[in-house]
Amino acid sequence: MQTILQNLLNGIAAGAIYALIALGYTMVYGILKLINFAHGDVFMLGSFMGFYGARWYAAATHQPGAPSPSWAMAAVILLFAMVVCGTFGYLNERIAYRPLRYAPRIASLITAIGVSFFLEYGGQFVFGPDPKFFPTLVDKHLISAGGITTTNYQLIVLVVALIFMALLQYIVYGTRFGRAMRAVSFNFETASLMGIPTDRIVSFTFVLGSVLAAVAGILYGLAYPKIDPLMGVMPGLKAFVAAVLGGIGSVPGAMVGGLLIGVIEAFVGGSQFSNYRDAIAFVILIVILLFRPSGLFGKYQAEKV
Repeated sequence: MQTILQNLLNGIAAGAIYALIALGYTMVYGILKLINFAHGDVFMLGSFMGFYGARWYAAATHQPGAPSPSWAMAAVILLFAMVVCGTFGYLNERIAYRPLRYAPRIASLITAIGVSFFLEYGGQFVFGPDPKFFPTLVDKHLISAGGITTTNYQLIVLVVALIFMALLQYIVYGTRFGRAMRAVSFNFETASLMGIPTDRIVSFTFVLGSVLAAVAGILYGLAYPKIDPLMGVMPGLKAFVAAVLGGIGSVPGAMVGGLLIGVIEAFVGGSQFSNYRDAIAFVILIVILLFRPSGLFGKYQAEKV
């Protein structure tokens, strides 16, 4: 029982990160019917902004070497990464995707793959190809209860992820801008005719998704401190699987899908099939596409061809 609970806790913490990344996929798809394959690399950018943000924070506060861990530093670095990634999300949509909005979808898909490669190999040029170790933002403590051992980092990951998920839920379902987002998602052309500023809504969606990816990048660096320019590939693909599992286009589905992928991975990793831990997400993708293509929370929609 202790092993089951330990794996469950580990899986929920990892799944919360997948869920934050998956939300970016599902929001962009809901608005534009576009799979933004560069989104996993925005997650990588968030981690590196945390890495360099800590250095700049140390220099600004006249601390030689690595800065002293503190909640104030963690908040400043998190905000810095969110601003940088949000700005990149806006520029990405404005420069790369908006000119192709009415082009065939394959053009936007190829562009998304191109942006992904640009970030990955541009990151190797700018940040260097060698792995770097994420700074300690807050002091690490072991927590034991009922035979289960964890760290305050896992609890921080879970709590921060849940806060941002709840904030997103409020924005999408409790604000005027959120209603506009849902209207554009339901019918882009009709929303435009009704006076909704669709360009602004699309830009805001990219910014919001990129901000969540930045949060995921900081939390990932906190929990798994080794980062590199290609680190976004696998978590990005798993988050995409999570979005499909939950029902791509569904915000609650992305959250549940991310948590499920994390929990399943944790249990597979703790079994005799641990070598197949990374493969299990893609097995789930194949199964869900075969038996329920709309996902757990998605709705089947017939299309005229």
